[in-house]
Amino acid sequence: MRVRIDSVGCRLNIGEAEHLARALAVDGHCIVGPGEAADLMVFNTCAVTHVAARKSRKLIRHWRRANPTAALVVTGCYAELSPGEVAALGVDLVVGNQDKDELPRLLKEAGILRDAQVVPAPDAFPLQPDGAPAGNRNGRTRAFVKVQDGCDNRCTFCIVTVARGDSRSRGVSEIVAEIRELVDAGYREAVLSGVHLGSYGHDRNDQEGLLRLVRAILDETTIPRLRLSSLEPWDLGAEFFSLWAQDPRLLPHVHLPLQSGCDETLRRMARRTDQASFRALVGQAREAVPELSITTDIIVGFPGESDAEFETSLGFVEEMEFAKLHVFRYSPREGTVAATMPGRVPPPVAQQRSNRMHALGAVCEAGFKARFIGRTVPVLWESAEPRPECLRWSGLTGNYIRVVTETGEDVDLANEVTETTLIRELPGAVLGVAQIRERRETRAV
Repeated sequence: MRVRIDSVGCRLNIGEAEHLARALAVDGHCIVGPGEAADLMVFNTCAVTHVAARKSRKLIRHWRRANPTAALVVTGCYAELSPGEVAALGVDLVVGNQDKDELPRLLKEAGILRDAQVVPAPDAFPLQPDGAPAGNRNGRTRAFVKVQDGCDNRCTFCIVTVARGDSRSRGVSEIVAEIRELVDAGYREAVLSGVHLGSYGHDRNDQEGLLRLVRAILDETTIPRLRLSSLEPWDLGAEFFSLWAQDPRLLPHVHLPLQSGCDETLRRMARRTDQASFRALVGQAREAVPELSITTDIIVGFPGESDAEFETSLGFVEEMEFAKLHVFRYSPREGTVAATMPGRVPPPVAQQRSNRMHALGAVCEAGFKARFIGRTVPVLWESAEPRPECLRWSGLTGNYIRVVTETGEDVDLANEVTETTLIRELPGAVLGVAQIRERRETRAV
């Protein structure tokens, strides 16, 4: 069958979609991309905010109208929280998060997934890396590997614990085996993903689970680049950052969601951190890994956030000098504690605060990038966009700076790591000059 798989939302959703694509391709099904005819469509939804749920509904309706004869299967957080709403959109099968990993079996049992008739080409993986433009010639550059699901935190604003359940970790040997398969398939980078990645192994009574997992991957696989996704600040001790000194394949980038830089707001959010502990952790991290990129999430307009609290949060974010901010206006979610809290911030005020935080984020990001202008660093090239008489390639440094470079139309940098001199900042990226060498004849594809 010809199967299209798409996903919105977090990196975990992307990883789950990629894993399903690989599993179905191994079974002989053809994974197709946008604009191609499909017999089956699988959509992994998000509902972390009202905006995400609305986007999921819109895309489901679009897919149903655009592909009236194809089977449509919907899974993910929106399907978990609102299965009746999803079913009413003309969906053939709704699968909640708890059963998502069993999708191939469930599709067969429902009579939706027929036996494969042809074996697809080995590069039939059109799913795009997070943040990369379309046009990846290879399709196997970065893989998101789900190592953990669910969350035992009870942040008052978050619906994910309801949608995903309690924390559950995969076995180390299973993850190592998957990454070995990715290496054999030609992937150059693996991104470890989870709802609460830092709690990996805690459900198995292993408080150093993530530390052990990273060491096992580095010791037992040849993956060229290993990246960690979001880590809660209270899960990390100073010893964790010694990992970066042990193996340069562990990339110097961590995402530490702060959510607010004001202690009073953090207490109402039930976040297990404060200014002092977060400041100390960032100091330890930067001392151990000087070129580390630290990115974060910030919520503005949380219930009860006064002007003074916002100014405190803004000042702390400026002090931390993050490499990138993801800014969200608070969105009440039914079923969370925060949705019942008094002191709702008026939308115009929340929007004004969002604008100011976004502006600060742009300054912080530019400042971080400026540190590397003139430097020559390795870049993993992901995809190319055709331009008049050239190709514009897009890739990532180890510390998560998006880099673009232009080459002749006959140059193929897909899935290559090249030393690249960073020249100047562009909107959303840095312009670089890649040191193009002769193509390796034995490069995995």
